[in-house]
Amino acid sequence: HGKCYCGNCYCKAGWHGDKCEFQCDITPWESKRRCTSPDGKICSNRGTCVCGECTCHDVDPTGDWGDIHGDTCECDERDCRAVYDRYSDDFCSGHGQCNCGRCDCKAGWYGKKCEHPQSCTLSAEESIRKCQGSSDLPCSGRGKCECGKCTCYPPGDRRVYGKTCECDDRRCEDLDGVVCGGHGTCSCGRCVCERGWFGKLCQHPRKCNMTEEQSKNLCESADGTLCSGKGSCHCGKCICSAEEWYISGEFCDCDDRDCDKQDGLICTGNGICSCGNCECWDGWNGNACEIWLGSEYP
Repeated sequence: HGKCYCGNCYCKAGWHGDKCEFQCDITPWESKRRCTSPDGKICSNRGTCVCGECTCHDVDPTGDWGDIHGDTCECDERDCRAVYDRYSDDFCSGHGQCNCGRCDCKAGWYGKKCEHPQSCTLSAEESIRKCQGSSDLPCSGRGKCECGKCTCYPPGDRRVYGKTCECDDRRCEDLDGVVCGGHGTCSCGRCVCERGWFGKLCQHPRKCNMTEEQSKNLCESADGTLCSGKGSCHCGKCICSAEEWYISGEFCDCDDRDCDKQDGLICTGNGICSCGNCECWDGWNGNACEIWLGSEYP
């Protein structure tokens, strides 16, 4: 299933392995999707995509040696080193932990590489107030507040950002991890749809290639009601009533108010409500996704 050159196998499309012994059982489109990094690049331009998995290069495109890793090669530990030396362990100036190329500093230190000592002059109340922003929760419930500054969780996940961690681009993903249905871009947790698409996740096409009768047949719930009487039908999919924000589901048959809350937020803002149950994002747990189980730093 390939050609041998100088002791190495070069496999045909659809085959991989040291000896081209494995056949890929997913489509090229699915392989590309799995290898796409959060910034939209294949293996972050630092690796090779084979059957939906990235093999990261030890040398980046500039020719420099790197400590490159991550599911889509999105992490480069060089960004954490005070002075880059491939054989040095001088991460985060010795005052923090490196997570996916970002330093999470120990208490008392700050800076991109934890190079500055910190003495906080704020009271605990002032610190929390600065971390609240427009939310009642410090760091929008998605981070750690230290001396009035937020460190967003999960560490190293660039999808959660902002002065008070107010932007969460995970909200643009469906349960399969597809961003804005593949038909838009995410801006601070909201989808900006391409022309010809609309919906919270850009999941609805404006043009429909089916008859009204065909569309309605696909929108009928088990009892024969169109979208459970709580939405309208467009091109075979239900669009739930905007006035009743809590109605969701394929046939508008779910009530998001059934999902557990914490501090007034459904799933504490750390997961997706899926027909009455919270589907928590990585690092979070609990009925309302209120418990952080990810990495903490001393």
